[in-house]
Amino acid sequence: MPRTDDILSTLRMVKQENLDVRTVTLGINLFRCIDRNLNQLCDNIYDRITSSAKDLHATCETVSTRYGIPIVNKRLAVTPIQRIGEGFAPEELVEIARTLDKAAAEVGVDLIGGYSALVHGGHTQGAINLIESLPEVLSTTNRVCSSVNVGTTKAGINMNMISLLGKKILDIAHATSDRQGFGAAKLVVFANAPEDNPFMAGAFHGSAGADTVIHIGVSGPGVVKRGLERFLEAVPTCSLDEIAAEIKSTAFRVTRVGELIGREVAARMGVRFGIVDLSLAPTPKIGDSIGEILELIGLKHVGVPGSTAVLALLNDAVKKGGVFASSAVGGLSGAFVPVMEDASLAAAVQKGYLTVEKLEAMTAVCSVGLDMVPVPGDISPETLAALMADEIAIGVFNNKTTATRIVPVPGKKAGEFVSFGGLFGESVIMPVPGNGCSHDFVSRGGHIPAPIQSLRN
Repeated sequence: MPRTDDILSTLRMVKQENLDVRTVTLGINLFRCIDRNLNQLCDNIYDRITSSAKDLHATCETVSTRYGIPIVNKRLAVTPIQRIGEGFAPEELVEIARTLDKAAAEVGVDLIGGYSALVHGGHTQGAINLIESLPEVLSTTNRVCSSVNVGTTKAGINMNMISLLGKKILDIAHATSDRQGFGAAKLVVFANAPEDNPFMAGAFHGSAGADTVIHIGVSGPGVVKRGLERFLEAVPTCSLDEIAAEIKSTAFRVTRVGELIGREVAARMGVRFGIVDLSLAPTPKIGDSIGEILELIGLKHVGVPGSTAVLALLNDAVKKGGVFASSAVGGLSGAFVPVMEDASLAAAVQKGYLTVEKLEAMTAVCSVGLDMVPVPGDISPETLAALMADEIAIGVFNNKTTATRIVPVPGKKAGEFVSFGGLFGESVIMPVPGNGCSHDFVSRGGHIPAPIQSLRN
């Protein structure tokens, strides 16, 4: 654990860079809530969440004020509801989701994750019921976020569930057509999902975790960009090695800030501290962009040749800087490329430099995947499933976490504009070549087997 005076020195160095803690997420184990009576189960869940999280908001505000570091979001992550609600029908699972939403509102958090299913090795009727309930859940709740893990490097890829999700994501989009399909932005489909991820929409509380645990998500693309600007001004002819070293140094400082904040919040609440997730998660605000960092390193536009290599450099440097700073680095930790949430990426899409195919290639070396990608509302469910399967395969066969958050926009076509506002951003809708050409592949169902490297041990 770093010395407090060292950390305070680091805080002074980065305070002027507008660093913030993107999220403090309290993970809550719900296994003790299980009951076969739906009303009792919902009462148990509500009481468990409200008693565990009653001080979260106030504690975050106190710690934020003490150190002068804004904490932007306070969130909750609970045990995957598939495991808590096994045996309940879809309409009953909707009631559980509404209980989560009510409890989250009561304790004043922004979002609650964990309306989730883990189906990489196979699926129960409970998992199917949860997925079937998603259109109603994500269209009628305000704070509930969902995730489904459909593949791992050891288990392979569950194509049956990907096929079902292709249909359900379209149903979610149409159920929220009055909001341009926004409900689909609250669902992440994962490969190799981490159990300690504080970022939404993919957060859930891992079964191997403590009863309650605090995770911190620190996001610093603006800090990295401004630090890199100063470095390049001082050393304009620097090499890529020197750029990587500068990014690692910045990531080191940011991670130390995150750990200080997280440990103090945990100590004040009397719960265990989990991990710092140092993920460069952009916002639509100019200057807080992954794309701008890539362009600063030497690309005219995101998506041109070299984009994958530069993103690999950035992602690697962030991870190395974080790991050197703390033994508690976890979650996703790296660079995110959410199209709608990054003004530079959205601009590259509009100009035609960044396509779905190039974005998919870039996700092979970053920390998430096809994230916040708006697609035409008339995309077929099989094409949507195949697009997800391609991204999941990148994660499974490269032994890394990857994911999709694809948003079909009802009634709109490629090249038209969609805006969700706030942190969710805006973009033109991306074309998806070959719509309707993957039906036979997806309809076969079954499993894509695990890669051979996962069988070595």
